Amino acid sequence: MNLIPALPLSRWRALALGFLWAQVVAVFGTVAFVLLRGAPGPQQWINALDALLGALVLTWWTLVFTRLSAGQATGPGNGPLRALTAAFPWLTSFRAALWGVTLLGLSTGAAPEANTLALTALMTVWGAAILASNAVNGSLVRLAPEPENPANRKRLMDWLNLSAALALGMAVLNVVPIVGFSASTTLPSQVIYGLVGVLDVTATVLALWALMARGGLVEKQTAKGG
Repeated sequence: MNLIPALPLSRWRALALGFLWAQVVAVFGTVAFVLLRGAPGPQQWINALDALLGALVLTWWTLVFTRLSAGQATGPGNGPLRALTAAFPWLTSFRAALWGVTLLGLSTGAAPEANTLALTALMTVWGAAILASNAVNGSLVRLAPEPENPANRKRLMDWLNLSAALALGMAVLNVVPIVGFSASTTLPSQVIYGLVGVLDVTATVLALWALMARGGLVEKQTAKGG
């Protein structure tokens, strides 16, 4: 059963790429926002580095997905694919390290006044989002050389589906502060992170739908050829 709205593949592809590039711009903008809010401290530099690495990986991901969504194979010598393959494990390691340091701090009583349930939700969704993001990047790398491979395409679609749900959870957690844990949250930061979160969820869902439409088109062409 086709669960996506009835639009041609070209429309889904255009929408997905449009929102992906908007997300790239927004994440790069987050770097500037973090560093230009006065004298940045260690935490601000860490946040900026995280956003910069994320923006670079997302840029290369979008370039590879542009070819993939058009049904074009991407060889191992392709620059964006090589950059993505080399960079995304570092991004995952960096974010996993931040997650681990935060968990260690919480386990030693770093935020005694914070709500335990809220902190558990944060650490669970955050950790799962890191793993899902790594899987999305790895699945795209495996699918790029053979864009019509049904098993690899389904794997990427499954991870995109999970990633969209986790991105929604992270968007909420980034905008709504946890009393006793989150730093003082200002309206501009809530707007910025809320916008990035909305773009992340929307771009992920549209990329998923573009792949679903692509898979449906391939199946129809295969059926006609058979």
